[in-house]
Amino acid sequence: MTASTPFNTLAVVLEEPQRLALGRLDLTPPGDDDVVVDIEFSGISTGTERLLWSGRMPPFPGMGYPLVPGYESVGRVCDAGPGAKARIGERVFVPGANCFGPVRGLFGGAAAKLVVPSRRVVRVDEGLGEHAVLLALAATAQHAIAGGQSGNPELVIGHGVLGRLLARLSAIDGTPVTVWELDASRREGASGYRVCDPADDARNDYRVICDVSGDSAILDTLIPRLRPGGEIVIAGFYSEPLSFKFAPAFMREARLRVAAQWQPADLEVVLEHLRAGRLSLDGLITHRRPAEEAQDAYRTAFDDPACLKMVLDWRSCS
Repeated sequence: MTASTPFNTLAVVLEEPQRLALGRLDLTPPGDDDVVVDIEFSGISTGTERLLWSGRMPPFPGMGYPLVPGYESVGRVCDAGPGAKARIGERVFVPGANCFGPVRGLFGGAAAKLVVPSRRVVRVDEGLGEHAVLLALAATAQHAIAGGQSGNPELVIGHGVLGRLLARLSAIDGTPVTVWELDASRREGASGYRVCDPADDARNDYRVICDVSGDSAILDTLIPRLRPGGEIVIAGFYSEPLSFKFAPAFMREARLRVAAQWQPADLEVVLEHLRAGRLSLDGLITHRRPAEEAQDAYRTAFDDPACLKMVLDWRSCS
């Protein structure tokens, strides 16, 4: 491949809210330190991508349509610029890309081929297979845990994939973890922690509560469950402003912390837990579709409560 050789890829394109297509896009030629990755699998986020799909995504850097979504991709480096040739053949996790010219890459990972700076991709164990798409969520959970000074979450709100990963990571050092889940069908699958309906939990002395529900009205429910000086970690993504009644928060001297995007150090911790067998990613991927069925896959991911994580298989695409 030379700099003058045009090349393109099949990609998921959100043309506008609730209008998704699978189309062919031109790719930016790789620079000296870029790698070209043949994507094998990508995950669909039921948080940020649902907001992009519905048009409820708050103003965000890079926001706009048309765009290529996706930040949970894994594949193999098939080519590279002169400064990254040593990476050819590596199996890597790709946390998104911005290589589609006028089509925005937010987050740009849902495509059959990506051009990415070498420094952004992370080599992963061959044995992870499709589970490598979960690394972004696992690193997000680790970031929410690592950023606090009060210890691991004792209560997690929501038993989706991110909630399960938060509970699994928190329980590694023996922290007793409870997860609240309103949907009875999602209360299965706990390993090393308790899942219950909030109405069945009488405890009101939690040291750290981590919310990943995306419910902007939940703070008034959580603050009375804190012990004095307790902390609420906001780790979901919210389309509406968050607010709370002051008096209960005042009585408890409640602290609020927002956990933002994961950092490379968070991913390193997750990879070490996986290598050591302390963390399992089993049971989190529930649905799979060929990438050619992307439209149906996105609707299933967003509308079917039984779908924890949908994975698109790009291996038959070119």
